[in-house]
Amino acid sequence: MRPLEGIRVLDFTRVLAGPHATRMLCDFGAQVIKVEPPVGDLTRFGQPRLNSLATYFIQQNVGKLNVSLNFDDERAIDLARQLADTSDIVIENFRPGVMLVSGLTSTR
Repeated sequence: MRPLEGIRVLDFTRVLAGPHATRMLCDFGAQVIKVEPPVGDLTRFGQPRLNSLATYFIQQNVGKLNVSLNFDDERAIDLARQLADTSDIVIENFRPGVMLVSGLTSTR
């Protein structure tokens, strides 16, 4: 058994520090759910690539579950709130206020 088994993490992070932090949580056994926009995380399109996949994206997101949500749709925001309410940890690395403006702050 790994130390964080049974912990659910909702991952809204982007680029470097956030994805690396949630990758470490995943490595320690947490169930990490990465939330991406419909076009995908920006790092999906980077170089270098292996078998048409961006190696950076693979390295930072291996082992995570993934969901793509369009936050222009209120149903997606509701789903994100439900995921946040059933998660032990919500982590994001947006500019200050982005989660509040997007309506994605949890009631917890």
